[in-house]
Amino acid sequence: MKDISPVDLNLFLCIARHRSFTRAAVEMNVSPSALSHALRTLEERLGLRLFNRTTRSVALTAAGERLYARLAPAFQDIADALEDLNSFRGKPSGLLRLSAGRIAARMVLLPVVARFLRAYPEMRVEIDDNDALVDIVAGGFDAGVRLGERLEADMVAVPVGPPMRSIVVASPELLARIPAPRSPQDLTTLPCIRHRFPSGALYRWEFERAGVEVETEIDGPLMLGDVGLMVDAALAGAGLAYVFEMQVAEHLAAGRLVQLLADWCPSYPGMHLYYPSRRQMPATLKAFVDFIREERQA
Repeated sequence: MKDISPVDLNLFLCIARHRSFTRAAVEMNVSPSALSHALRTLEERLGLRLFNRTTRSVALTAAGERLYARLAPAFQDIADALEDLNSFRGKPSGLLRLSAGRIAARMVLLPVVARFLRAYPEMRVEIDDNDALVDIVAGGFDAGVRLGERLEADMVAVPVGPPMRSIVVASPELLARIPAPRSPQDLTTLPCIRHRFPSGALYRWEFERAGVEVETEIDGPLMLGDVGLMVDAALAGAGLAYVFEMQVAEHLAAGRLVQLLADWCPSYPGMHLYYPSRRQMPATLKAFVDFIREERQA
């Protein structure tokens, strides 16, 4: 085992985290073939297969799972120790990796990050915009941004945006052809634009009025997986859309879209930055959290 270096083990951890040679190679800045060769060499030295590989998938073997479970916390401790040295710098430097849904990344996170980078020019930030529910720990992210109501209980959460509303909108052209809904139940007979999550589940539109919560199973001729496309489809008169109010504020002001069922669409807590509780928060993440809190108090 003396020929196995920390570099070899870090390559293994990167492949295990991504479950992909291509994505791991990008992160490690090597070619996929070089990464594959390095893994084969590591497996030969260990005398064990760590991954089951096919043309379509990469999965850990039982031995690989056990090695990953032991190594990941140890390497995280090393990374935290190195990050702790940032406390001796005038300003923190390094890479901050963030995961966020596309709308959260574009409308909430990116403006904050732009201001943060002006304040901390030695920092680098990577934003992975993905609407799937990402495991930020397994993905190697420092933090994520999601709606506060969708966060796991063991995460530390910091508000990073204002309260939000989801609203029903339609184009004037569409409303000239169909009756405007007066209650959520009316939506069941109207052409609605459906939203499919990356998991494959279809979203049921959620409403609330005077403490009464309603989930409505809607139908319609168009199904989309991107909320931005839903706005475009509503503008084109393809159906009613249920979207974030901040996405369509300009279209509402210009009269290109009309809001419906306003009394059934209350505000709710907006986007939150969330991260796992650690013995020692990385200096890069601490600087970003402190920056967000200071902005909100200003």
